[in-house]
Amino acid sequence: MSETRSEKKSKPTEEIKESRVPRWVQVRLFPILIRIVLIVALAAGSLVVGLMVGYGVIGDGSPTDALKKETWTHIIDLVTQDTE
Repeated sequence: MSETRSEKKSKPTEEIKESRVPRWVQVRLFPILIRIVLIVALAAGSLVVGLMVGYGVIGDGSPTDALKKETWTHIIDLVTQDTE
């Protein structure tokens, strides 16, 4: 016989929990920490590639110059100089 709704509600919660069996458990191939490190590494890589393309292709300079400290000190000096 089929149970009515009131009979299902009257069952103790322990019996209901025991009757629920997980059918599928998700196992992560990449843990969250590895995902975060991968995202940070990809973001840093895209930043470096963007700098090199912007400085080398758009700015008509050598792409490897975009990674030198002297280039950035010169850019900072140009931006922060007095306009007098």
